[in-house]
Amino acid sequence: MGFEIWLLAVELALIASLLLYTLLTGISPVPSTRAARAAILALAPPRLEGRILELGSGWGALAFALARRYPHCTVDAFEFSPVPWFYARCRLWLQPCPNLRLHRADFRRRSLAGASLVVCYLFPRGMAALREQFARDLPAGAVVISNTFEVPGWDAQLARLPEGEYADRIYRYRLPECVRGPMPTPAAATRIACEPG
Repeated sequence: MGFEIWLLAVELALIASLLLYTLLTGISPVPSTRAARAAILALAPPRLEGRILELGSGWGALAFALARRYPHCTVDAFEFSPVPWFYARCRLWLQPCPNLRLHRADFRRRSLAGASLVVCYLFPRGMAALREQFARDLPAGAVVISNTFEVPGWDAQLARLPEGEYADRIYRYRLPECVRGPMPTPAAATRIACEPG
């Protein structure tokens, strides 16, 4: 009986931790589907130089896939919630991946500078908050890929619907040469932020 109570207490603590961090960040650690991961990888550039960021990496499935696809790039995966981050750390310990770095950190407080690809699966509030950070930190030519939720005020360069009955769109944006410094007004952002190129 004592073991069952201890196990129940651990399970309740894990659930409480997930709920607490969902309330704190407004973003829950929902894993991407296999079809969504495949669509994200299909929309990613075939060749990349520099740094790859996954913002809100959750349980780590996409971070590992990105690290395998781009072995010459550093993949920095950020997850604030301790339970999915710890799970991903355990997986990294069991399946070492030298170019993958897992950070338990709030990516909103980190610089995105030097990233050539940013991948995220965040709720609309998170995407709206990141819009200015993308424009401020990312270099011209950087690609942003978002699962399900658009960057508000930006026009996607490409959008793909993964296979599957309950699939959501995957959006790809490329920052043009003219986007530097703070984000322009929303009307101008729609016109220039993500032109093909």
